[in-house]
Amino acid sequence: MKKFVLNADDLGKSEFHNNAVIEGYREGFLKSASLMANMPYFEDAVKRVIKPNPNLAIGVHLNIIEGYALNKNLTTLCFKNGEFKNSYINILLKSNNKRFLKEVEMEFRSQIELVLEETTPSHIDSHVHTHSIPNIFNIVSKLADEYKIKQIRTQNEIPYFVKGKILLPQNIIKNILLNYFSLINKKTAKKYSLNTNDYLIGVCYTGMMNDKTIYEGLKKIKKENTVSEALIHPCLYFDNRQDNHGEELKITINRELEEKIKALGFINSNYMD
Repeated sequence: MKKFVLNADDLGKSEFHNNAVIEGYREGFLKSASLMANMPYFEDAVKRVIKPNPNLAIGVHLNIIEGYALNKNLTTLCFKNGEFKNSYINILLKSNNKRFLKEVEMEFRSQIELVLEETTPSHIDSHVHTHSIPNIFNIVSKLADEYKIKQIRTQNEIPYFVKGKILLPQNIIKNILLNYFSLINKKTAKKYSLNTNDYLIGVCYTGMMNDKTIYEGLKKIKKENTVSEALIHPCLYFDNRQDNHGEELKITINRELEEKIKALGFINSNYMD
């Protein structure tokens, strides 16, 4: 059996992200989403998405990249006004600094606890893959174990090509780096008795995800008894706006794609099943 989890990241970031998860869950085959505790539409996500749809699996989408921290006086993480100030590269460079790691743990703990007030998370991951950095992955694994969240994301993606899509150099570099980190992090997850996905789809074609990138990525996965997760960032807009977030919404309601995925031997699922 090959298990497939389609996960919508960034729930709570905007009303458009929240709308998309509702649409993908009720009208399509989306069964999983990850919630950002520090973003403006967190409460809206709880009210409109999570409470009315108890069978939708909800994860914690840890965030130290965008928006404002839940805690004050995090001087290595934030500007004086509380806004996060580090890029992924900066976080990587600071990931051996004890003070920085202490602030990361404090903020992550607050975000997890806020989500726990509203729902029981089925999994844990992060915005812009910050938890992939090994020292930070260790913190997140420790917190996941403490708060009894048994599933944590790793980023092992088999490189692949899609006709008509350009594989960007920065995504190639990111894929190589995250695959290397995943080798380390899978051992850490095992140390904490956490479950993790075997494969991820969504790194090589970041910002270009559609039905073809999902399908072609899954075609590369031949091993049985594995879990493959595809991450998307869908939005449902009320105007005529066109961007890739709208394209990613189409993935969730594409029943033809759902059948093609089944034909590859995958069972569509989530981390509650």
